[in-house]
Amino acid sequence: MVGAVLVGVLVLVLGGCACVVWAERGGPGWVRAVSRATLGAGELVRRAQRRRQRREIANGPDSSVD
Repeated sequence: MVGAVLVGVLVLVLGGCACVVWAERGGPGWVRAVSRATLGAGELVRRAQRRRQRREIANGPDSSVD
C-alpha cells in the first residue's frame, strides 16, 4: 500500500516537472496552470525546509525534538 502511494507521488512529481518544461516552451493553458501549481508546491516545500533548519539550529544538535 505504501509503495503504491509512493509510486503515485512519483508520477505526480514527474508529470509536474514535464509540465514546467512544456509550459516554458509555450504549452497550452492547462499546462501553464499545472506548471504554476508545481512551482508553488516546490516553493512551499523549500520554505518548510528552511523553517525546519532554523528550528534545528536554534534547538542545538543534541536536541531530540521531532
